Amino acid sequence: MKKLLKSLLVPAAIAAATVTGPVLAEGYPERPISVMVSYGAGGATDFQARIVTMVAGNEDQIGQPIVIINKPGAGGRVGWNWFATEAENDGYTLGAYNVPHFIAQSINGGVKYSTEEFEPIANWGSDPAVVVVGKDSPYNTINELLDFAKENPGKLTLSGAGLLVGHHIAALQIEKAIESKLAYIPTKGGGAAAMKAVIAGDVIGGINNLSDAFRASEAGSVKILAVADIQRNEEFLPDVPTLMEAGYDVDNSSVNFRGIMAPKGTPPEVIDMLAEKVPAMFENARIAKQMKAGGSPMKIMNRDEVLQMWSERQAYLTELLADLK
Repeated sequence: MKKLLKSLLVPAAIAAATVTGPVLAEGYPERPISVMVSYGAGGATDFQARIVTMVAGNEDQIGQPIVIINKPGAGGRVGWNWFATEAENDGYTLGAYNVPHFIAQSINGGVKYSTEEFEPIANWGSDPAVVVVGKDSPYNTINELLDFAKENPGKLTLSGAGLLVGHHIAALQIEKAIESKLAYIPTKGGGAAAMKAVIAGDVIGGINNLSDAFRASEAGSVKILAVADIQRNEEFLPDVPTLMEAGYDVDNSSVNFRGIMAPKGTPPEVIDMLAEKVPAMFENARIAKQMKAGGSPMKIMNRDEVLQMWSERQAYLTELLADLK
């Protein structure tokens, strides 16, 4: 009798195991998906995440709406620590990543995440850091501002979104280039709070995202003096020089790549489905129009391209931060 039961149960178990995978893939997603953003509402990452996911519920896209959940704090550490250790890995909790931010923070230590804890899905944007001052600032060029910094070590106060984020990396590179100290001030609340500090006159200047700075500049609130990138941004800031053009050895190490990832352990079939659907969603014409209107540069990359970018940045930042500490 036992042999008979075994002969009946084993094929049934195999059949159940065979069905489970395809059912999950075919049925997913059955409810809305959340995307955790490690920065506050109104900042560039939050602003862009809401735009690039706004068509997710369309039948020709993911088929379920995406809800943004903000978990700001400590330059992204609060949200990414939570995502690496507490987020469900069932495909219904995704996260926004920022590179170099989370990679630089993992290299520096003291966090619970690295590239090993996350599964990239797709990249939507590439947002360089820029140096800004208030609209009434006496400084009209990056050379004037950094001449002040060289003559007054530690006196040039610059706000930024946190420690070991793109803004901070740009500040470290500027310090090395001018051989003088800056007073880099990380603000709570990410790029939005850092920009408010510049506009309010709480700091002499700031290092922020091009997208945040572009909107503030269009509103007449700030002046953008330089871009921390290899080339000028011809689409949004054709008249603003790069730091390299102005004579400072600052490359594109601080450029902020943004995209969507899943926690490690998410079912492979879910990752495969998202890796196919999400880049196509980013290419939606409505999204492209809204991103351009918000001064947000796009750079769409698929999962394989993001994996390569993460690996390259890991190697490069390990060397860079060892030199700049």
